[in-house]
Amino acid sequence: MIELKGKNGEAVQLESGASGFELLKKTGVQDPKGIVALKLNGKLQDLSRPIHEPGEFELIGIKSPEGEAILRHSTSHIMADAVKKLFPSAKVTIGPAIENGFYYDFEYPPGFSDQDLAGIEARMKEIIKGDHPFKRQELSRADALKLFQDKGESYKVELINGLPEGEPISTYQHGDFIDLCRGPHLPSTRYLKAYKLLHTAGAYWRGDERNPQLQRIYGTAFADQGDLDAYLKRLEEAKKRDHRKLGRELDLFSLHEEVGPGFVIYHPKLGLVRAVLEEFLKKEHLKRGYQIAYGPTLLKSELWKRSGHYDHYRQNMYFTQIDEDQYGIKPMNCLSHMLIYKNGLRSYRELPLRYFELGTVHRHEKSGVLAGLFRVRAFTQDDAHIICTPDQLQGEVLGVMSFVLEVMDLFGFPVEMELSTRPADSIGADQDWERAISALDTALKQSGFPYQVNEGEGAFYGPKIDIKLKDALDRKWQCATIQCDFTLPERFDLSYMGKDGEKHRPVMIHRVVLGSIERFLGILIEHFAGAFPTWLAPVQARILPIADRHHNYAGQVADRLLEKGVRVELDLRNEKLNYKIRQAESEKIPFMLVVGDQEEQEQSVSARIRGREDLGKMTLEQLEGRILAEARMPETKSKPTRREVP
Repeated sequence: MIELKGKNGEAVQLESGASGFELLKKTGVQDPKGIVALKLNGKLQDLSRPIHEPGEFELIGIKSPEGEAILRHSTSHIMADAVKKLFPSAKVTIGPAIENGFYYDFEYPPGFSDQDLAGIEARMKEIIKGDHPFKRQELSRADALKLFQDKGESYKVELINGLPEGEPISTYQHGDFIDLCRGPHLPSTRYLKAYKLLHTAGAYWRGDERNPQLQRIYGTAFADQGDLDAYLKRLEEAKKRDHRKLGRELDLFSLHEEVGPGFVIYHPKLGLVRAVLEEFLKKEHLKRGYQIAYGPTLLKSELWKRSGHYDHYRQNMYFTQIDEDQYGIKPMNCLSHMLIYKNGLRSYRELPLRYFELGTVHRHEKSGVLAGLFRVRAFTQDDAHIICTPDQLQGEVLGVMSFVLEVMDLFGFPVEMELSTRPADSIGADQDWERAISALDTALKQSGFPYQVNEGEGAFYGPKIDIKLKDALDRKWQCATIQCDFTLPERFDLSYMGKDGEKHRPVMIHRVVLGSIERFLGILIEHFAGAFPTWLAPVQARILPIADRHHNYAGQVADRLLEKGVRVELDLRNEKLNYKIRQAESEKIPFMLVVGDQEEQEQSVSARIRGREDLGKMTLEQLEGRILAEARMPETKSKPTRREVP
């Protein structure tokens, strides 16, 4: 007998070799069908696998994040089975679970169309009805290779050959379909209740455009139909809010093949929104003791070699030749900020130094991942680098976290936090990485904000805190990040004179609040469905005279608002009033101000607010008070930081 302990401390005696199903019976779970897997001593496994070791266990519910991932990955296997039955010549590659769904890539030169999805779904339904258990089997490398070679599945053969020697190789089978997979999976196909195939797309094997082109099918699955219906409804709403669609309809931005993929052209309306947003960022940074800096777009490649970018980030950079020297177009702004610091002797009295730059960077993103404003090749970051003593590090990290939370609160975005640790491809000493991870972890604990750890997902030069916002459709977006770096100060020999009169090495924090301005604007467009809050709206008010004789008074109202700093337009076209109102509504203008005989006589306006009923008549003084309250740029609650001469 072995003893297992649950999360709540309950002890269960189990015969060695019994399965997770036996454990379920012992625990007396009310809804055993709602449990899809077991976590034993921190490792996920199928309910059907025998248990031989004592320790701690956790039952994984189908609606938990881990349970949903298992559900979706199992659905990808069922979909691949259906595809192979309908299209026998298709070769299978990989089919992972992803956020809110799954995909599976196939080599099938004729290609799939969205019209094929209905037939694949129908075949999946038949497979699910068969109630086939997912059976795991471990194979030797030789047996695994022979199995998939005999099936003609060359991509599986390549995956097996790429596995390290000695690593267990397992397959999963339901019905007559066998796939190479680590698992775990659902107990059987019948556990799948609610699923939907969404669309097809092209993809490259291993994400490399030099490799064969594959056909990808995306889908999603949920524990019940209600959750699936709610998700599909959100998808429909997301289509309406798509920033590329709204960008065309509202004349905000454009992308042109003749310019090049991934390079955005701002039209005047979005250009104005960006200018207002950048003014807000400058004010908030200055208030917190940041100093504004600017660095060149081109820097010699020797600098990028010294920083480590040339060895670890070169594939994402652009280079050019000037005279005899090679230059790199900056993908990040940190090098110039270090050179500013290095330009003179520094004392501990000067630290922390906070350099802020709205810097435009260029990164070579693969054409297949470019997506409107969300993924581009040239973008501007609200980038800053804080150079401080090791003793100041934790306080500065907490200060940045507070800054991000205050800004996100102004936009109405709830956030989640993640700590990402050292990746395999990295630079720097183990001791420095340990110090950096410890500093970020301690700051997160001190903040009291819940967070999760992403092992191996940090930057190549340091660990980071990623702050993800949630939009109106409950989607998560990575924007703000805080990266702790002991390595680049070492490589660039940054130092300061300490209280002891000796030289010491500072620490550098790389951080952004909004991240890519382009990406954040895309998020804002979709979050607000194009209806920017009044302070950000390119046109805050439009004045609509009823007839030609009201043009003069309409101009007077416009001039009065313009003097107060309101962004206002006059609509003097010879069109019916209802048409003008409808157009202003479609252009998402916050205030529509109608003026006619009565309004001119009373020195008033009849006001409408975007998407809402009429406000009725307002005096010009009342109007100013109402508009200015909404049009004024907001401020965070932080008090200004004093800067002292060192």
